[in-house]
Amino acid sequence: MQNPLLVIGATSGIGKLCMETALDRGHSVRAFARSADNLDEQANLDRCAGDATKQDDIARALDGVGAVVVALGIRERVSMLWEEEHLFSTATKHLLQAMPEAGLKRLIVVTGFGSGRSRNAMSAIERLGHGAVLGRVYADKTRQEDLIVDSDLDWTIARPVILNNRPASGSYKVLTDPKEWRNGLISRADVAAYLVDAAEQTLNIRQDVVLTR
Repeated sequence: MQNPLLVIGATSGIGKLCMETALDRGHSVRAFARSADNLDEQANLDRCAGDATKQDDIARALDGVGAVVVALGIRERVSMLWEEEHLFSTATKHLLQAMPEAGLKRLIVVTGFGSGRSRNAMSAIERLGHGAVLGRVYADKTRQEDLIVDSDLDWTIARPVILNNRPASGSYKVLTDPKEWRNGLISRADVAAYLVDAAEQTLNIRQDVVLTR
Protein backbone atom coordinates (compact mmCIF):
# COMPACT_ATOMS: atom_id res chain seq x y z
CA MET A 1 0.00 0.00 0.00
CA GLN A 2 1.53 3.27 -1.10
CA ASN A 3 -1.12 5.49 0.45
CA PRO A 4 -2.11 5.30 4.13
CA LEU A 5 -4.54 2.69 5.41
CA LEU A 6 -7.53 4.32 7.07
CA VAL A 7 -8.68 2.41 10.15
CA ILE A 8 -12.09 3.52 11.41
CA GLY A 9 -12.47 2.56 15.06
CA ALA A 10 -8.72 2.61 15.72
CA THR A 11 -8.58 3.25 19.45
CA SER A 12 -9.81 -0.07 20.83
CA GLY A 13 -10.28 -3.76 20.15
CA ILE A 14 -9.67 -5.12 16.68
CA GLY A 15 -9.29 -1.64 15.22
CA LYS A 16 -6.40 -0.76 17.49
CA LEU A 17 -4.69 -4.09 16.80
CA CYS A 18 -5.19 -3.55 13.07
CA MET A 19 -3.55 -0.14 13.34
CA GLU A 20 -0.62 -1.59 15.30
CA THR A 21 -0.21 -4.52 12.91
CA ALA A 22 -0.12 -2.23 9.87
CA LEU A 23 2.41 0.06 11.53
CA ASP A 24 4.58 -2.92 12.51
CA ARG A 25 4.62 -3.96 8.85
CA GLY A 26 5.87 -0.54 7.82
CA HIS A 27 2.63 0.92 6.49
CA SER A 28 1.34 4.42 7.08
CA VAL A 29 -1.95 4.51 8.97
CA ARG A 30 -4.60 7.13 9.49
CA ALA A 31 -6.33 6.27 12.77
CA PHE A 32 -9.90 7.55 12.90
CA ALA A 33 -11.96 7.61 16.09
CA ARG A 34 -13.57 10.15 18.36
CA SER A 35 -10.66 9.75 20.79
CA ALA A 36 -7.90 9.42 18.17
CA ASP A 37 -6.02 12.35 19.68
CA ASN A 38 -5.38 10.21 22.76
CA LEU A 39 -3.23 7.77 20.78
CA ASP A 40 0.50 8.08 21.30
CA GLU A 41 2.32 9.92 18.53
CA GLN A 42 4.56 7.71 16.42
CA ALA A 43 6.12 7.53 12.99
CA ASN A 44 3.73 6.83 10.09
CA LEU A 45 0.65 7.42 12.25
CA ASP A 46 -1.82 10.18 11.41
CA ARG A 47 -4.30 10.65 14.24
CA CYS A 48 -7.67 11.79 12.90
CA ALA A 49 -10.32 12.59 15.50
CA GLY A 50 -13.89 12.43 14.28
CA ASP A 51 -17.32 10.87 14.50
CA ALA A 52 -18.11 8.04 12.07
CA THR A 53 -21.78 9.05 12.01
CA LYS A 54 -20.95 12.52 10.61
CA GLN A 55 -20.58 12.80 6.85
CA ASP A 56 -18.08 15.67 6.95
CA ASP A 57 -15.79 13.82 9.36
CA ILE A 58 -15.80 10.70 7.18
CA ALA A 59 -15.08 12.71 4.02
CA ARG A 60 -12.17 14.45 5.73
CA ALA A 61 -10.71 11.14 6.91
CA LEU A 62 -10.75 9.66 3.38
CA ASP A 63 -8.54 12.32 1.83
CA GLY A 64 -5.38 10.73 0.44
CA VAL A 65 -5.83 7.17 1.76
CA GLY A 66 -5.51 4.00 -0.29
CA ALA A 67 -7.85 1.59 1.47
CA VAL A 68 -10.36 1.62 4.33
CA VAL A 69 -10.83 -0.79 7.23
CA VAL A 70 -13.96 -0.40 9.35
CA ALA A 71 -13.66 -1.96 12.80
CA LEU A 72 -16.30 -0.07 14.73
CA GLY A 73 -17.46 -1.32 18.10
CA ILE A 74 -19.92 -0.28 20.76
CA ARG A 75 -19.72 -0.05 24.50
CA GLU A 76 -21.51 -3.03 25.98
CA ARG A 77 -24.40 -1.92 28.16
CA VAL A 78 -27.62 -3.35 29.55
CA SER A 79 -29.74 -0.96 27.48
CA MET A 80 -28.54 -2.54 24.24
CA LEU A 81 -31.05 -5.31 25.02
CA TRP A 82 -33.90 -2.95 24.09
CA GLU A 83 -32.39 0.11 22.41
CA GLU A 84 -32.23 0.25 18.63
CA GLU A 85 -28.69 0.39 17.26
CA HIS A 86 -27.80 2.49 14.22
CA LEU A 87 -24.05 3.15 14.48
CA PHE A 88 -22.93 0.54 11.96
CA SER A 89 -25.45 1.26 9.22
CA THR A 90 -25.27 5.04 9.63
CA ALA A 91 -21.48 5.13 9.43
CA THR A 92 -21.56 2.81 6.43
CA LYS A 93 -24.09 4.96 4.56
CA HIS A 94 -21.78 7.96 4.93
CA LEU A 95 -18.77 5.92 3.90
CA LEU A 96 -20.43 4.45 0.81
CA GLN A 97 -21.38 7.93 -0.31
CA ALA A 98 -17.99 9.49 0.37
CA MET A 99 -15.65 6.80 -0.98
CA PRO A 100 -16.60 7.14 -4.67
CA GLU A 101 -16.37 10.92 -4.33
CA ALA A 102 -12.82 10.44 -3.02
CA GLY A 103 -11.94 8.00 -5.80
CA LEU A 104 -11.62 5.07 -3.38
CA LYS A 105 -12.68 1.48 -4.06
CA ARG A 106 -11.14 -0.81 -1.41
CA LEU A 107 -13.25 -1.38 1.70
CA ILE A 108 -12.77 -4.06 4.37
CA VAL A 109 -15.39 -4.24 7.11
CA VAL A 110 -15.53 -6.27 10.32
CA THR A 111 -19.02 -7.38 11.32
CA GLY A 112 -19.45 -10.68 13.15
CA PHE A 113 -20.62 -14.26 12.95
CA GLY A 114 -24.40 -14.11 13.12
CA SER A 115 -24.82 -11.05 10.91
CA GLY A 116 -26.15 -11.18 7.40
CA ARG A 117 -26.45 -14.58 5.82
CA SER A 118 -24.05 -16.12 8.37
CA ARG A 119 -26.99 -16.24 10.78
CA ASN A 120 -28.19 -19.25 8.81
CA ALA A 121 -25.01 -21.10 9.82
CA MET A 122 -25.93 -20.88 13.51
CA SER A 123 -27.72 -23.66 15.33
CA ALA A 124 -31.19 -22.96 16.69
CA ILE A 125 -29.77 -22.65 20.22
CA GLU A 126 -27.04 -20.27 19.05
CA ARG A 127 -29.60 -18.09 17.25
CA LEU A 128 -31.82 -17.98 20.33
CA GLY A 129 -29.06 -16.90 22.73
CA HIS A 130 -27.40 -14.57 20.26
CA GLY A 131 -30.65 -12.88 19.38
CA ALA A 132 -31.66 -12.40 23.01
CA VAL A 133 -28.45 -10.56 23.91
CA LEU A 134 -27.15 -9.07 20.68
CA GLY A 135 -30.22 -9.08 18.46
CA ARG A 136 -30.52 -5.32 17.98
CA VAL A 137 -26.79 -4.85 17.48
CA TYR A 138 -26.59 -7.59 14.88
CA ALA A 139 -29.74 -6.38 13.15
CA ASP A 140 -27.82 -3.18 12.46
CA LYS A 141 -24.72 -5.12 11.39
CA THR A 142 -26.98 -6.95 8.92
CA ARG A 143 -28.26 -3.64 7.59
CA GLN A 144 -24.62 -2.58 7.29
CA GLU A 145 -23.75 -5.70 5.31
CA ASP A 146 -26.72 -5.24 2.98
CA LEU A 147 -25.56 -1.72 2.15
CA ILE A 148 -22.04 -2.90 1.44
CA VAL A 149 -23.09 -5.82 -0.77
CA ASP A 150 -25.28 -3.49 -2.85
CA SER A 151 -22.38 -1.07 -3.44
CA ASP A 152 -19.98 -0.98 -6.40
CA LEU A 153 -16.90 -0.95 -4.16
CA ASP A 154 -14.22 -3.63 -3.91
CA TRP A 155 -15.50 -4.76 -0.54
CA THR A 156 -14.70 -7.59 1.84
CA ILE A 157 -16.91 -8.45 4.81
CA ALA A 158 -15.01 -10.24 7.58
CA ARG A 159 -17.05 -12.02 10.24
CA PRO A 160 -14.99 -13.23 13.18
CA VAL A 161 -16.47 -15.85 15.50
CA ILE A 162 -16.15 -15.62 19.31
CA LEU A 163 -13.22 -13.37 20.14
CA ASN A 164 -10.44 -13.76 22.68
CA ASN A 165 -7.30 -11.83 23.54
CA ARG A 166 -4.70 -14.48 22.77
CA PRO A 167 -1.64 -13.51 20.69
CA ALA A 168 -1.77 -13.89 16.94
CA SER A 169 -1.41 -17.53 15.92
CA GLY A 170 -1.19 -17.15 12.16
CA SER A 171 -3.16 -20.38 11.80
CA TYR A 172 -6.71 -19.08 11.47
CA LYS A 173 -9.08 -20.12 8.67
CA VAL A 174 -10.82 -17.87 6.17
CA LEU A 175 -14.07 -19.67 5.30
CA THR A 176 -15.58 -18.50 2.02
CA ASP A 177 -18.09 -21.30 1.42
CA PRO A 178 -21.32 -20.87 3.43
CA LYS A 179 -21.50 -24.66 3.74
CA GLU A 180 -18.32 -24.52 5.85
CA TRP A 181 -19.30 -21.60 8.07
CA ARG A 182 -19.32 -22.48 11.75
CA ASN A 183 -18.88 -20.91 15.14
CA GLY A 184 -15.68 -21.17 17.16
CA LEU A 185 -12.92 -19.04 18.65
CA ILE A 186 -10.41 -16.62 17.18
CA SER A 187 -8.09 -14.02 18.65
CA ARG A 188 -8.56 -10.34 17.95
CA ALA A 189 -4.90 -10.29 16.89
CA ASP A 190 -5.54 -12.89 14.19
CA VAL A 191 -8.51 -10.90 12.92
CA ALA A 192 -6.34 -7.79 12.78
CA ALA A 193 -3.68 -9.69 10.84
CA TYR A 194 -6.28 -10.81 8.31
CA LEU A 195 -7.53 -7.24 7.84
CA VAL A 196 -4.04 -6.01 6.99
CA ASP A 197 -3.42 -9.03 4.76
CA ALA A 198 -6.67 -8.29 2.92
CA ALA A 199 -5.61 -4.68 2.34
CA GLU A 200 -2.08 -5.62 1.27
CA GLN A 201 -3.00 -8.51 -1.00
CA THR A 202 -6.51 -7.49 -2.16
CA LEU A 203 -7.93 -10.71 -0.70
CA ASN A 204 -11.55 -11.88 -0.98
CA ILE A 205 -12.83 -9.07 -3.17
CA ARG A 206 -16.65 -8.85 -3.04
CA GLN A 207 -16.80 -11.81 -0.65
CA ASP A 208 -18.25 -12.23 2.83
CA VAL A 209 -16.09 -14.58 4.88
CA VAL A 210 -16.07 -16.14 8.33
CA LEU A 211 -12.83 -16.09 10.34
CA THR A 212 -12.16 -18.87 12.84
CA ARG A 213 -9.39 -21.09 14.21
